[in-house]
Amino acid sequence: LKDETMPQTTQMEELTYSPRSGWPMLLLLPLILGLGITQMILSVHRDLFPLSVAIPLILFCNVCFVTGLFGFQAVQPNSSRVYLLFGKYKGSVRISGFYWVNPFFSKKKLSLRVRNFETGALMTPEEKSELGRVIKQKTRTAGKPSKVNDCEGNPIEISAVVVWKVVNTAEALFEVDDYEDFVSVQSEAALRNLASRYPYDSHDGEMSLRGNTTEICDQLNHDIQERLHKAGVVVLEARISHLAYAPEIAAAMLQRQQAQAVVAARTKIVDGAVGMVQLALERLTDDNILELDEERRAAMVSNLLVVLCGDRHAQPVINTGSLYQ
Repeated sequence: LKDETMPQTTQMEELTYSPRSGWPMLLLLPLILGLGITQMILSVHRDLFPLSVAIPLILFCNVCFVTGLFGFQAVQPNSSRVYLLFGKYKGSVRISGFYWVNPFFSKKKLSLRVRNFETGALMTPEEKSELGRVIKQKTRTAGKPSKVNDCEGNPIEISAVVVWKVVNTAEALFEVDDYEDFVSVQSEAALRNLASRYPYDSHDGEMSLRGNTTEICDQLNHDIQERLHKAGVVVLEARISHLAYAPEIAAAMLQRQQAQAVVAARTKIVDGAVGMVQLALERLTDDNILELDEERRAAMVSNLLVVLCGDRHAQPVINTGSLYQ
């Protein structure tokens, strides 16, 4: 059942604003200022205009000139401007160029370039004075691996590199408070959640963080994008950059991996040795080289397996007696 008490949110649509070219206004504004100065001079020296008309007119020209200067706007490639008029969203400009817009617009600059960061980095927000001036830019420290328990409870260290860009300027500015910090926090949360759902390593075909890197990265990309769909951001790539056991269990896990490697190697050796012994006995029987009873056959099998499966070279012993002595 739908909960009617929960607010229903809708996706904010980005509007395209078409500004005027700034070059005609760049010529018109000095012309307006020159017109005001000219009529003031004529009114003073030649009495063509009374001062009651000349003074308000030149003040009006000066106000138009100064106000018009605030309407000029240059948009760089892979950048955008978001315009607000007294708190109302009017649209966004993505095409680079030199424009003139309403001087009373509030202009928000937003980059459309591809950006990347490593999870675990600490971000310090920018500091502003009482007048609204930025006195300290925002900074980001180098990323550190996050410690999290995998699905088997083993503590591991993991970090990822996320590549992203803004695709909806309206959602990026108005749906979240700080879209850069939002991307960072949600990516970290998605990475921790992913690491807790899979084991670090697996030997029974189950998907693991170390053994299925491509599938895990694709899943991480999907999880991050699912969290960022309301921020107007698209995740281009998400890759695990660091994966290791936590230092407190790294030595024990290394011993376990070494033991598993030794067992796997011994299994391979035994399989090969059994095949070699079987081949030797079949050749002896088929070529009628030697007839062995069950006891001597068992002894030969034992000796051959010891020689083939031993981790040291066998020492030869010459039998100078008969086969049974």
